[in-house]
Amino acid sequence: MRTPIIAGNWKMHCTPAEGVALCRELLPLLPAAKAQILVCPPFTALSAVGTVLTGSEVMLGAQDCFWKEKGAYTGQIAPHMLREVGCRAVILGHSERRGRFGVPEPDFDAQILAHFGDSDRTVNRKIKAALAAGLLPICCVGETLAERQEGRTDIVVKRQTAIALEGLSAEQAAGLVFAYEPVWAIGTGEVCAAEEADRVCGVIRSAVGEHAAAAAESVRIQYGGSVKPDNAADLLARANIDGALVGGASLKAADFAAIVAAAG
Repeated sequence: MRTPIIAGNWKMHCTPAEGVALCRELLPLLPAAKAQILVCPPFTALSAVGTVLTGSEVMLGAQDCFWKEKGAYTGQIAPHMLREVGCRAVILGHSERRGRFGVPEPDFDAQILAHFGDSDRTVNRKIKAALAAGLLPICCVGETLAERQEGRTDIVVKRQTAIALEGLSAEQAAGLVFAYEPVWAIGTGEVCAAEEADRVCGVIRSAVGEHAAAAAESVRIQYGGSVKPDNAADLLARANIDGALVGGASLKAADFAAIVAAAG
């Protein structure tokens, strides 16, 4: 049995004080842990939120890291720095950070979000660096609306998964978490139908199996994309979906607790 993992990605929300208040509201609402629970605040709130989480079953995670240990990399954060402030996991390759050059975007903000520059290769480097620092990588994969309309969903997620795994041992592959996040469903209110989400998570699992057959049944795969209390149970009941990467709903303590409860 794979332990479900529910992660809250706060994105660019919550000052340290706001993050502390959110966690103090959240912790008493959480059911007895049948899932691994993770919150990922902005870098500036990690230390303060980590203090509140001390002694609880909720893990602290970060939203990104760089693949170098130190150097002249202005604005970047090394994995060991995250470990030192108490992080145990890190989200990598989120669609808001992956390059989408040449793909029409609806507005200027979306263009910026889609051009922070991560590629399949840089995500692979970040995964290796995170593992070396003792962090659990959550690797996001998923297709744009245009790629889905062109019938390329499976090709895209297989490629992203395969490159993410390059150079990793079977044991490392088995210990990763993947998050299937269809780009068109993130923050839009649109949610991938549970049956289709499960199918694509199965495609990811198959791609992991092609890298290391023994890892396919062990690797955990989340779904992310407008996960809410009212759709979480249906999604989390599916055979290939082992958790959720939650965006907006993770900023509401009651909603996030309800999603955790839906995991079993």
